Amino acid sequence: MKFIGIIPARYASTRFEGKPLADLGGKPVIQHVCDRVSSVLDDFAVATDDRRIFDTVISFGAKAVMTSPDHRSGTDRCLEAYDNLGSDADVVINIQGDEPFVDPVQIRQIMDCFDDPSTDIATLALPYPHDGSYSGLENPNKPKVVMDSHSNALMFSRSVIPYLRGFDREEWPANADYFTHIGMYAFRIKILREVTRLPQSPLEKAESLEQLRWLQNGYTIKVGITDRQTIGIDTPADLEAAKALLTNIN
Repeated sequence: MKFIGIIPARYASTRFEGKPLADLGGKPVIQHVCDRVSSVLDDFAVATDDRRIFDTVISFGAKAVMTSPDHRSGTDRCLEAYDNLGSDADVVINIQGDEPFVDPVQIRQIMDCFDDPSTDIATLALPYPHDGSYSGLENPNKPKVVMDSHSNALMFSRSVIPYLRGFDREEWPANADYFTHIGMYAFRIKILREVTRLPQSPLEKAESLEQLRWLQNGYTIKVGITDRQTIGIDTPADLEAAKALLTNIN
């Protein structure tokens, strides 16, 4: 089975314009992502709608591909990139372009989901610590996922799921297994073509979670469990936190 990594990267962002090119320890954020992806995948490319990002990626020796500025999501951009590259890979891995500390272990874990021949879409989830706070668990920017006994997603929500009846909310993390969603996806190419043609679903519109469109249309999402947390850069403050973390790592 052949895998290709596609790293969507946009320049425009309401909260942090140009974040893929922001300097982090002497390298742009997108280069950190590429460096980590390259330790696992020989075949990967940055998919962008901005010539500045394209030129930067080419300058440090990675592959880049121009895509339309009109895509609704990174998933749509991944499909165009796959086609523009003329790829024949069986599985496309959508890797976030704003996570400079993406863990190579996570990429391997999502690839391992396809050891099951029934897997069409895969993603990752992180166990929420039993000693964690309820306020951390209820953060709507950290979607939650519940799974069936075969590790397939039943539901994603920005609300806390499952609801734990009979306990004060502060006791929920200690008395149930909760999982927060890690936004990395992988698709068999046939399925990627299908899901990008789907209209937005009611659940997706309600929660602003793209994966709910796939579930609501009957697709199965395999969930790999990881113990590795990543840091996304959505704001200048996130970049400063990433700089501090990079200093500690080094």
